[in-house]
Amino acid sequence: MEKLNLQTPVLNVENQFLKKDLPILKIGDTVKVGVKIIEGNKERIQSYEGTIIAKKNSSINTTITVRKIFQGIGIERIFLVHSPKVDSIMVIRSSKVRRSKLYYLRNLKGKASRLRQLF
Repeated sequence: MEKLNLQTPVLNVENQFLKKDLPILKIGDTVKVGVKIIEGNKERIQSYEGTIIAKKNSSINTTITVRKIFQGIGIERIFLVHSPKVDSIMVIRSSKVRRSKLYYLRNLKGKASRLRQLF
């Protein structure tokens, strides 16, 4: 008797919801994420610009952690890449990094937290 693969139907359902038009996201990239925000009965897109400091999981569960500095305070936000709330992701600048997680940026202040740009 043939062994039943229970993972196949799950993957088929997940593939329907994967976004096809995503750019290649790397750690250290500066990105602009367009997030859909609903206020009352109106819907608008708010952009969130920052550096990708972490990337987790794969397939439909892919998340990126984006860090930005606002009025001298570091703000991090985790985005589910394939979520319908995420309208667009645009890579603005790429940086040369040698780590897979840039959590050390949390402890750096000002110009020390800059990353070397990749051309």
